[in-house]
Amino acid sequence: MKTIRDTCFEFFKNEDIKQNLQEIIKPVVDIIYNEVYLYLWFICVYIVFLTFIILANLFLLIRLLQQKSK
Repeated sequence: MKTIRDTCFEFFKNEDIKQNLQEIIKPVVDIIYNEVYLYLWFICVYIVFLTFIILANLFLLIRLLQQKSK
């Protein structure tokens, strides 16, 4: 007797089923991507900006430590 898991694996091994499922899911993924697109760009810009701020702080800290040691 087959388990539900084995039945599902056999069901999704069929190429026609895979293609039909992809065609059904693609519009949903496109809608989600279009809604999240702006936020993804905002997060990327924020990370780049934050990296530059951290590097600038590190540079200033090193300069300050070098001046104190003199």
